[in-house]
Amino acid sequence: MQNSDKIILTAAITGSVHTPTMSPYLPITPQQVADDAVKAAKAGAAIVHIHVRDPESGRPSSDLELYRQVLTSIKKRSDVIINTTTGGGAGMTPQERLKVVPTFKPELASFNMGSMNFSTYPLLQKFKTWKHEWEKEAIESTRDNVFRNTFADMKEFCETMLASNTKPELECYDVGHVYNAQKLIGEGLLKTPVHVQFVLGILGGIGATVEDLVMMKQTADRVIGREKYTWSAAGPGRFQFGCCITAARLGGHARVGLEDNVYLRKGVFAKSSAEQVARMKELVSEITGRENASPDEARMILGLKGKESIGF
Repeated sequence: MQNSDKIILTAAITGSVHTPTMSPYLPITPQQVADDAVKAAKAGAAIVHIHVRDPESGRPSSDLELYRQVLTSIKKRSDVIINTTTGGGAGMTPQERLKVVPTFKPELASFNMGSMNFSTYPLLQKFKTWKHEWEKEAIESTRDNVFRNTFADMKEFCETMLASNTKPELECYDVGHVYNAQKLIGEGLLKTPVHVQFVLGILGGIGATVEDLVMMKQTADRVIGREKYTWSAAGPGRFQFGCCITAARLGGHARVGLEDNVYLRKGVFAKSSAEQVARMKELVSEITGRENASPDEARMILGLKGKESIGF
C-alpha cells in the first residue's frame, strides 16, 4: 500500500476558502466548475475534488441541484474519479455537508477527522476592496469559527459512506486527527486500507514544513499501520508545490488545484487547475521519475467501487 510507481494527482477545483476577489480565474458557476474539472483530468488528474458555489455571488453552497449539474456534466465528458466534499463551507451543519453522499453515492468523498479552528482571517490583510459583501464578513468570521467534526458527527459520516459504498478520504489537519482515524478503525466504523490526506499549513492545524509532513506520515505508519493506508498530501498557497513534491518523493500522492492555491508561481495567477496539474506532473516526472496514474489505475490503487456504481 505504501509504495506505488504511479502517483495519483488530485485537482481540487474551487473549494470554499478562496473568494471571487482573490482570483479572476476561480470557477464559480456549475459550468465553470465542470469545465475546469474536465480540463484538469485531461492534464493528468486522476481525481477531481468538487465543491459548488452560488452562481450569482460565488458563495460556497450545499445546493444539491448545483452538485447534480456539475457531477453529471463531468461524468458525461470524462472518466475521472469524482470526489465530493463533505467539508462544505463555513456555517454549514454537518448534515448539510453530508447530504451529497447518500444523494449521489460518489466513488470517493472527503471526510474530516476532527474539529479544529480552521481560520483564514489573515487574508483580510491582502485586500482592501471586495467584489461581494459576503466575502469580507465570511473571512472575518473565521476568527471565531470552529470547524465541527465531533465523534458523533464522524460516526454518522462513517455509516452514511458505508451505506453508499463511498470510500472516505480522511482529511487530517493535525497529528490528533490520525489518532481519531485509528479510533474509528478500532471501532469498526472505517475499513482498512483507508485513504488518508495530510492537509498541511492551515491556520489552526499543523504547519507545512518537510518535518511536519514526515511526522504526520511517521505517526500514521505507527498508529494506523504502514500496510493499512494509502496517502496523499495538500498544502495551501505558496506551500502547495513543496508539500506535493515532498509527498511524491516519499511515495505518496498529491493534490493541487485552485481550491488550495490560486497561483501557478509567485505573482502569476493559475488560469485553471489544469495548469497546476500539468506543472505538478512535469515536476514529479523530473524529480522522482514517477508517472501519473490514470483514473482506472487510481481506482485499483485506492480500491474504489467504479464509475458504474455511482448514483448520478
